Amino acid sequence: MVIKGKELHVKLVAAFQVLLFLLLALIPANVEAQRRGSRQKVQAVKSQKNSRGSEKKGKIGSERAVSKQERRKALLEARRQRLEEIRRRQEAIRRERERRLAFERGLRQETAENILNDNLEGENLEIRRAAINALGSHAGTVVVMETDTGKILTIVNQNWAIRRGFKPCSTIKLVTAIAGINEGIINENGEIISRPFSLRLADALAYSNNVYFQRVGNEIGSEKFIAYAKMLGLGETTGINAEGESPGKLPYGNESLKIYSHGDDIEVTPLQLAVMVSAITNGGKIVVPQIAKNDVQKAGFTAVRREMNLPRKTLQGLLPGMLGAVAYGTAKTSDGVFYSVAGKTGSCIGQGSWLGLFASVAPAINPKYTVVVVTRGQAERGRNAAIIAGKIYQALFSKSKDAQTLLAESKRQISIPKPQVDAKLSMLLDGENEEANEILTEGVKRSRKISITKQRSIDDLLDEEGLGGDSPNLKTTVDSKNPTDSKTQKKNVVKPIIIEVKKPNLSKEGETEKTENEKKDESKKDSFTRPRIVKSSSRVME
Repeated sequence: MVIKGKELHVKLVAAFQVLLFLLLALIPANVEAQRRGSRQKVQAVKSQKNSRGSEKKGKIGSERAVSKQERRKALLEARRQRLEEIRRRQEAIRRERERRLAFERGLRQETAENILNDNLEGENLEIRRAAINALGSHAGTVVVMETDTGKILTIVNQNWAIRRGFKPCSTIKLVTAIAGINEGIINENGEIISRPFSLRLADALAYSNNVYFQRVGNEIGSEKFIAYAKMLGLGETTGINAEGESPGKLPYGNESLKIYSHGDDIEVTPLQLAVMVSAITNGGKIVVPQIAKNDVQKAGFTAVRREMNLPRKTLQGLLPGMLGAVAYGTAKTSDGVFYSVAGKTGSCIGQGSWLGLFASVAPAINPKYTVVVVTRGQAERGRNAAIIAGKIYQALFSKSKDAQTLLAESKRQISIPKPQVDAKLSMLLDGENEEANEILTEGVKRSRKISITKQRSIDDLLDEEGLGGDSPNLKTTVDSKNPTDSKTQKKNVVKPIIIEVKKPNLSKEGETEKTENEKKDESKKDSFTRPRIVKSSSRVME
């Protein structure tokens, strides 16, 4: 039994060993199988992810391609619309330009036809020829008259001068100035008494400052203003011996301030302007313009219709400003200063186009000639009319010995005036002054680069986007260096007009002082300074 028990134990141990050996032999195979299975699963997951990623990338790529094409189409459409809008605007501009050119051609054609139809009886043909040459290709009219007698020397384009009313523009400021002086609104120094202003009358007339005259007119009132305008011959026929004369128009019931500065709602004929400016400078005589067609008319000629009941100092108060306009103001390009011309320019839009006016006499003392020029057209301004008048005065004084004698006498009594303020200050004080701005730019040579814009194609635009392929004492008003006390003046004595003006010259002391200032500036190069703030004003037509 003992033996059997031992044998059984041995057998059991052997069987256990065999079983353990089999188990140990099977374990690595199962582990390897599991490892293989896990690897296969991982590869399957990766392949699945890769397939999903490739599908997603394909979709994104196709979407991007579609989006780029849509953006390209949208950009093409936007560019087409923009180019179409540019073409529409260019076409509108071209049509407007053609319309204006046609209108101006019509004005010049009308002027030429009217000149051919003018009645030459009683006119000075030599002066007429000079006036026509001076007018040149401008559409306009010219009146040349004797200041004291009203005798018409020539009227170029008689239809416009006698039968057509025009907006007076800034020439109406002469009426406002006379009313302001006579009503006591403007004192002897040319200052507005109740509302102080930076300009005096002389510079306000010379620079054609609108604000000054609107302030004066506001105190005058429209009723008194109209009364003074009628006193100066506006709003009624002049009495010239020609048919169809227009009486013009006055602004009854208009309370706008621009009637005193721009002449809004007012119409005057060039002939009325000639009578008005003559009355201001001939001592207040309202002359009757007459064309002496025969000896009978010459014998029965009535030179003066009436005399204005105004003090002489009221009329003389305008002279410094009218001289200043020619010397340094809105008419300085006319060269009228050589002939002692006194006048007033006007620039504004009226009767469907720009108007350029110049009403003047010469010489300023004991004037012999009155010249009025009115031009029409897009480029016309008062300075253009003044240039035409200057050429006419040159012809008048070069052929008349009597006129040359009067001119020499006038020059002995009047020297070239100077401004009390500069044109820049005047323009800053008046945001609606067309003519003062012209003074600032006149004579300055500026080189302008003319850029030519070419029409570009859609492909060119796409390539850029990266997708493809003055007063009664004139010396007081004009000469600030020698002010005269008004209390010391004698009331009833009329002294010769002396306006002393010379361009300031820099003395040696001034040069030394300038050098010292420059040295001071050099010593302050490293120091910081505060920037100045400069306010600019907009410009509008006068």
